[in-house]
Amino acid sequence: MKNPLLDLEGLPPFSQIKPEHVEPAINRLLTSGREQIAALLDAPGPFTWDNLVAALERIDDRLGRAWSPVSHMNSVVNSEALRQAYNACLPKLSEYATEVGQNERLFNAYQEVANNDEGLDQPQRKLLKNTLRDFHLSGVDLPPAEKARYKEISQQLSSLASQFEENLLDATNNWSKPITQREQLAGLPQSALDLAEQTARERGQQEGWMLTLDFPSYMPVMTYADNRELREELYQAYSTRASDQGPDGGRWDNTEIMDQILALRHEQSQLLGFENYAECSLATKMADSCSQVMDFLVDLARRSRSQAANELEQLKAFALDRYGMGQLEAWDIGYYSEKLRQHRYDVTQEQLRPYFPITRVLPGLFAVVGRLYGIEIIEVEGIDSWHPDVRFFEVKDSRGMLRGQFYLDLYARPHKRGGAWMDGCIDRMFSQEYDQLPVAYLTCNFSPPVGDKPALLTHAEVETLFHEFGHGLHHLLTLINYPGVAGINGVAWDAVELPSQFMENWCWEHEALVLFSGHFESGEPIPDDLLDKMRAAKNFQSGMQMVRQLEFAIFDLRIHRDYDPRRGGRVYQILEEVREQVAVVRPPRYNRFAHGFSHIFAGGYAAGYFSYKWAELLSADAFSLFEEKGIFDRATGDAFLHNILEKGGSEDAMDLFVAFRGRRPAINALLRHSGIAQAEG
Repeated sequence: MKNPLLDLEGLPPFSQIKPEHVEPAINRLLTSGREQIAALLDAPGPFTWDNLVAALERIDDRLGRAWSPVSHMNSVVNSEALRQAYNACLPKLSEYATEVGQNERLFNAYQEVANNDEGLDQPQRKLLKNTLRDFHLSGVDLPPAEKARYKEISQQLSSLASQFEENLLDATNNWSKPITQREQLAGLPQSALDLAEQTARERGQQEGWMLTLDFPSYMPVMTYADNRELREELYQAYSTRASDQGPDGGRWDNTEIMDQILALRHEQSQLLGFENYAECSLATKMADSCSQVMDFLVDLARRSRSQAANELEQLKAFALDRYGMGQLEAWDIGYYSEKLRQHRYDVTQEQLRPYFPITRVLPGLFAVVGRLYGIEIIEVEGIDSWHPDVRFFEVKDSRGMLRGQFYLDLYARPHKRGGAWMDGCIDRMFSQEYDQLPVAYLTCNFSPPVGDKPALLTHAEVETLFHEFGHGLHHLLTLINYPGVAGINGVAWDAVELPSQFMENWCWEHEALVLFSGHFESGEPIPDDLLDKMRAAKNFQSGMQMVRQLEFAIFDLRIHRDYDPRRGGRVYQILEEVREQVAVVRPPRYNRFAHGFSHIFAGGYAAGYFSYKWAELLSADAFSLFEEKGIFDRATGDAFLHNILEKGGSEDAMDLFVAFRGRRPAINALLRHSGIAQAEG
């Protein structure tokens, strides 16, 4: 039988991928990669772009195209067999990557190409610069014993990150709460009740409702459930996932994994000559130093904290005056905040949900980017995928040329990792021999359709969709021909969120809202008074939201910057110190937020979570130009397309931003958009 993982023509045949295929196919590709690299290095010189770099790009691309569907399916249709196959390959892939990164002959060959760069274009030079940097970050300069230790650490870190994510997924999937009495769910909107009823039937419960820790189930309880004990029960289960606390305390505990990850990152960084992992992380980012990042975060906290404290005091006073609630706990904040929002603005997310059916939001999103960039997005039927809910689309530019394709997987389900993300399936690669277009995965965890109704999104979920689609456009609209700097590849990590956060701005503009909203039954637009209320409520508790994000970012930076091998990770000691510095809401002692912080323990944001705030500054400043010129001004849209989206990682991120905006970024627009413009400066 032909192994589908080696059939790399066209799109990955997801339905044919079996766990037993994975390891043998990856083994063959790794063996082939080693043999091809050796042959390249043994060939008579001199080394050139075509006979070395382009050849290595093709080797990497072939491996990436085989591994991508396996890694993606492990996240979205996780099973024990697939998990075992995935984990069996991780150390082998890590070993191979480190082996290539520490190959001195290969490093010298790249250096030779870089030294003789006549005839190379800017993207080629940037790729060479990045690659030579990455050789150093892989330990190419280290003596043999330290190289071996570096490789060992890389393999361990890869496995530990996977274990962290698996523990979180298992802890989330394991907990559920059957409900048989309707009054226990008083306050929940009908959409949440319908989902809970549908979940119960899908899981074999013949009557009643079922709550889970999937976000579409959890969040409505925390926001609307009148039953305080129910809110506390779900809060405790959610905030202690994969930890030593809570209903499953100790069963999928990430405590030791977190300590091991921090220790290994620190050791590996010191092998490379850095003081700590935070310094090492910044080597691939826009920011120059840890002190620069910390100053940025602390300055935002200084501007925001007094406003956040005032917002919390207003919430406490409201809860006491209106509801006699004298002591607000963590599981009360969302509930009474929603009551206060309704009191002040007479609007709720649930009132807006009927106006955001996915049948209107998705084509409206496509219309927005069509007006901005002249692109057209067309659905393609009958494409092989990993789940019946998945849809597939093509992106064509203003000349009708196919620019890329993407899979869209919108709804929460069991065995699917929580959150929302975009990831590359196939990278753009173009040469005389290759004409490969980019393909992306766009993944969300929205409430699925219930009965014969389309999925109805909250406005916050619409923002999430726009956000991930911004990432997708960055990957799909690139015109860079070399995978290493095409799309999101090679982009400084603290700039990679610019296109995604940038897209969120259109979710609030009346001229755009009419394109992607309309009542799911009548098609009527959102009434003007409701729209005005929604916009007025945009910055409700914006100070509290700001300091919450700053808490995460400062905590992330500090546990990596301040790691001391003699004292261990001190995860919750440092988190408590950060909360003392910036937080206004203090959770209960059993809260184990960090045990589920997969962005930094299992994702790419370690010592880089500040990227969200930095990119928010970039995106607010970029959007301010549209505010000046018109939110659908085509010339400004083309400027963003040509200077940001099409350029990928082919130039330094700051240079690209300046090329678009005409100057370096300023903080004013971020403060104004966040409702903190009048704060102390």
